Amino acid sequence: MLLKKLMLSKALLLVACTTLFAQNKPKKAVFIIVDGISADTKESVKTPNLDLIAKTGGYSRAYVGGGKGTYSETPTISAVGYNSLLTGTWANKHNVWDNKIDKPNYHYWTIFRLFSEQYPARKTAVFSSWLDNRTKLVGEGLTETGKLRLTYSFDGLELDTVNRPHDKDAAYMHQIDEKVVDEAAAYLENTGPDLTWVYLEYTDDMGHKYGDSEQFHKAVGMMDAQIGRLWKSIQLREKQFNEDWQIFITTDHGRDAQTGKGHGGQSDRERSTWIVTNAKGLNTRFKAGVPQTTPQITLPAIVDIMPTMARHLDLNIPKEQLFELDGVPLTGKISIAEPVLKKENNQISISWTARDTEGGVKIWAATTNHFREGGRDLYYLMGEAKVTDQKAVIDVSKFKSGLYKIVLEGKYNTVNRWIVEK
Repeated sequence: MLLKKLMLSKALLLVACTTLFAQNKPKKAVFIIVDGISADTKESVKTPNLDLIAKTGGYSRAYVGGGKGTYSETPTISAVGYNSLLTGTWANKHNVWDNKIDKPNYHYWTIFRLFSEQYPARKTAVFSSWLDNRTKLVGEGLTETGKLRLTYSFDGLELDTVNRPHDKDAAYMHQIDEKVVDEAAAYLENTGPDLTWVYLEYTDDMGHKYGDSEQFHKAVGMMDAQIGRLWKSIQLREKQFNEDWQIFITTDHGRDAQTGKGHGGQSDRERSTWIVTNAKGLNTRFKAGVPQTTPQITLPAIVDIMPTMARHLDLNIPKEQLFELDGVPLTGKISIAEPVLKKENNQISISWTARDTEGGVKIWAATTNHFREGGRDLYYLMGEAKVTDQKAVIDVSKFKSGLYKIVLEGKYNTVNRWIVEK
């Protein structure tokens, strides 16, 4: 009997240790932006490696471009899309409107800054076919970003026109993407950085040059093979070091419907993007895009990826930053999504979609935007409701303003919308 008790105790201890070890797996996140591939193009080309990753997590259509026809409408342009992912906000906040990247508003922190502030000893990396991604968008070393430093970076090859002459068919850019992938795959496998961005450009070059064509589709296939090499490195890390990796692959914009050569506008196809991930616990926000035929506001958005990775990495986002996020986590529980505001006279009617039945919703309002200049906005608690009510009305007669920043705070997430009166 004593022997049986000892054996049982050892078994229970082994189970407990195994469970604790599983819970304490080091968490890693990597996101990959492959440029300029609309959802219909992605779905028409064979992408076995992306499909393999999606089988472990999911695939969804998504959108870029902010709220069409609203204060947050955002150009469907490359750098604009990258920064929407990095900051979890639309262009009216992060202030990147084109590829010149003139004056990013660094008060809206990127996930790299949030992560480095909270975990200064952990590793970050950027591998990119465009130098500006690190120097301007992430803002490495700038005073405005608190002198943010990455652990490792590999970029700028496009500036070397001696060793990589810029040929008219942009073959040099494919070669650069290949080098970026080689370096990223090796670094992921050998070093295992905690937060990584990989950016690849060649697909967009082929889209601009040839539009919807065999050349463009071939470039998408090349990209898929590159993703396969990166995925292999991540799988090796998970197997050898028992790490918990979350990967997101997405694109920054779609293409015009006429030829596929252009983008930048607000047509359905230019706004139409997609997300592939291995993430566990994908929620109804993600699944709203599985599948859809046209990009609607209820689809997951590029701004949703940042808060999703933050949740995976156990990143605590300061409340003043959290209240500005336009994204909603795509994993785990969320309370609310898709808020809609309507102001009539001195009242604002608010509706939302309840994604969970637990808890209440606090309704906050501010009438200033000092955050944009690095200050703080004073939020007033205007009311509370049950999350299942899915609507509320607040009285703003005491607040005479042309701007109302409304934040709905649920048990599991917050969402915000603005009313901007002309």
